[in-house]
Amino acid sequence: MSSTPEQRTDGKVWLITGANSGFGQAIAEAALAAGDTVVAAARRPEALAEPAAAHPGRLVPVRLDVTDQEQILAVVAETVQRHGRIDVLVNNAGRGVIGAVEETTDAELRDLMELHFFGPAALTRAVLPHMRARGAGAVVQMSSMGGRFSFPGVGAYSATKFALEGLSEALAKEVAGFGIKVLVVEPGSFRTGFAGGGALAHSAPIEAYEPLVGPVRTGLPDSDGKQPGDPAKAAAAILAALAAERTPLRLALGTDAVDAVLGNLDGARKEAEAWAAVGRGTDFPAGG
Repeated sequence: MSSTPEQRTDGKVWLITGANSGFGQAIAEAALAAGDTVVAAARRPEALAEPAAAHPGRLVPVRLDVTDQEQILAVVAETVQRHGRIDVLVNNAGRGVIGAVEETTDAELRDLMELHFFGPAALTRAVLPHMRARGAGAVVQMSSMGGRFSFPGVGAYSATKFALEGLSEALAKEVAGFGIKVLVVEPGSFRTGFAGGGALAHSAPIEAYEPLVGPVRTGLPDSDGKQPGDPAKAAAAILAALAAERTPLRLALGTDAVDAVLGNLDGARKEAEAWAAVGRGTDFPAGG
């Protein structure tokens, strides 16, 4: 990125990764409609030329591969230099991978971790000093209902989201005293490009897992364009949660996600209670 002098920026300043499609695009549009400025990061920023022309100076496309540490530092530094601050970071860039755990290679898992975990972690670390200095800011981590629970065929994807949620839960407690909010968003099935156009990666199949993973391999692509969730409504919900006096740590979006998360929590509590006596029985005797 080139050096750019600071300019007066009204409203909030958003840095959104994966801003050229899906949730990233929807959040960018909602922020622009609210009168804010969006630094729209994408691996192909030229795809944002049309909306940038429609919002001159308020939609600023930048090239960013979130697995490139040097690019991360450069984008954050220039955004702060140009606009004076970053009010909201949205870690949204990502992709889906389908495969049983045994089918998933180390390379596939590491690549996904770089994209969904190490990249967002690095971006978060890069913006935090600026937010702490101002005593304000928000970090939005785009997770998934698959960041709360998992099922056959999506173990690698869920693993990355579980890791991001664990990091974010600690982060939220660490930065609350600096006036910084952390919001983990857990969408269900929404009409984004997640499942369409060959966007999903597939691990090499092992025949033994076909009865379990096969329906996922076909079902997710077949759902494209028919998902119940509206990305524009998701973006509005995210802005509302950030504006709330008490922003939630986790926000499940979509009836499917809300129902599934609540069901998973109920099941986890029942299992924990059923085995509580066994767990408690592993302590040394009182006073021992």
